[in-house]
Amino acid sequence: MRIPRPRSLAGQLFAMQVVLVAVVVAGCALFTYVSDRGQAEGSARRQATAVARSVADAASVREAASGAVDPTGRLQPYAREVQRHTGVDFVTIMDPDGIRWTHPDERRIGERYLGHIGPALKGRTFSETYTGTLGPSVRVVTPVYDEGRHRVVGLVSAGITIDEITAQAQGQVLAVAGVALAALVLGGIGTYVINARLRRHTHGMNATELSRMHAYHQAALHAVREGLVMLDGQRRVALINDGARVLLGVEGEVVGRSVAELGLPAPLTGALLAAEPRVDEVHLTVDRVVVVNTSPVASGDRRGTVVTLRDHTELQAVMGELDSERGFTRALRSQAHEAANRLHTVVSLIELGRSDEAVEFATAELELAQALTDQVVGAVNEPVLAALLLGKAAQANEHGVELVVSADTRIDDGLLPQALSARDLVTVLGNLVDNAVDAAQGSPGARVTVTARADGDVLLLRVSDTGPGVDPEHVDSVFERGWSTKPSGAGGRGLGLALVRQALTRCGGGLDLERAVEGGAEFTVRVPIGSARRAAVSVEGSARE
Repeated sequence: MRIPRPRSLAGQLFAMQVVLVAVVVAGCALFTYVSDRGQAEGSARRQATAVARSVADAASVREAASGAVDPTGRLQPYAREVQRHTGVDFVTIMDPDGIRWTHPDERRIGERYLGHIGPALKGRTFSETYTGTLGPSVRVVTPVYDEGRHRVVGLVSAGITIDEITAQAQGQVLAVAGVALAALVLGGIGTYVINARLRRHTHGMNATELSRMHAYHQAALHAVREGLVMLDGQRRVALINDGARVLLGVEGEVVGRSVAELGLPAPLTGALLAAEPRVDEVHLTVDRVVVVNTSPVASGDRRGTVVTLRDHTELQAVMGELDSERGFTRALRSQAHEAANRLHTVVSLIELGRSDEAVEFATAELELAQALTDQVVGAVNEPVLAALLLGKAAQANEHGVELVVSADTRIDDGLLPQALSARDLVTVLGNLVDNAVDAAQGSPGARVTVTARADGDVLLLRVSDTGPGVDPEHVDSVFERGWSTKPSGAGGRGLGLALVRQALTRCGGGLDLERAVEGGAEFTVRVPIGSARRAAVSVEGSARE
């Protein structure tokens, strides 16, 4: 058995609004009818009062009531004339005992008046609703005085029947009903138009489906690790999930704020504000590498933007390490080739019977290869740093550049700051050495000098080269993502120094750029050493002494 689908939200609202409009219109019509009927009764009472008092004050009525031989003969024509000209339904003149002298129906003359006359006998004009010979009516009874106004000599009653009052009210109600019907039709049409628009926007879903979709939307929005930001037509944040908050490093209430007010790096802000779509652009925040994709969205007259963010911090670091390993592998391959050539030379010398020359040649090559290794291992006891320097030395040699470790280099095991992880160390020193090697290639006496030592409370890393150096005008730009003096490759340029600055920002370090003594660029890194680490190094040094 198929369960009927609940009515859509637009349909439910349409039905509710139609009922509401109908109830309001019916209520207004009922109120108008009651009000008009009350006003009609009040108007009839006032009209009857005026007629009754006028008749009672007439001299002919007073004379006839004071002792005329035939009051009916004198008063009946007068009462009919007054009734015809004033619009009341009856004018009855009677003696103080309530016996009628006049009546619209002459057969009722001489009968007792149906109604109350007590207040009028006491000299007071009063009104009441009473059912008489003509049916229910609103009537007024007033006394008729003699000439000296000392004695009540008769009574006058004038009235308008309820049927006449109802007929007057019904005429007004019919007009109100016409207006109410027109209002109902217009309200129904307006409600239909509004709900048709609502139906388009809600895609015909009912309240339960919308509530469930909102719950799923919120769950999915906050469950995904990727960042999602939605901007409105004024580039204000309309929606942001938890992943985007983490990747962008924003806190607090950001919905409704402009992208320019979030304090993001200028290149990233420019990418988010751009009207054209961006695809897989790499940008740096304070401590992360994010890949940004933007896609404009058109919704009516307003345009917005959907922004997706992916965290590539770890991937970028791994790729940097992989590039270093690839370079090291190429250097080892080259060294293996050179070693094979040297080995063939030694073998050839031995085959020629020149053993002494073979031993001398092999010993010289061994001492030359071991010299740098001994220098690095003797000065640097930190294994990650030592391995990095040896690998970069082989890689630099492959490019025809000599890598020199300065004489004052001294790093004991455990001296690296806790805030500077091994990965960040590879990122910082590896990128600086790579840039120095690239800059030194082709220069006379191509050389890169590396210094690593403790300088008081900071770890000092200095890399200088014999290259052309950096133009003073570009000193402030070299650390921005995308800046480079080298041609752009497939993977882009200008990311290395930006990653260096990002890693140093995470560990609280600093980076300076100066001109080297040898003419090239000299980068100096300073990273604070933790107090606990300094104490441990101090105790270790005292023990060795």
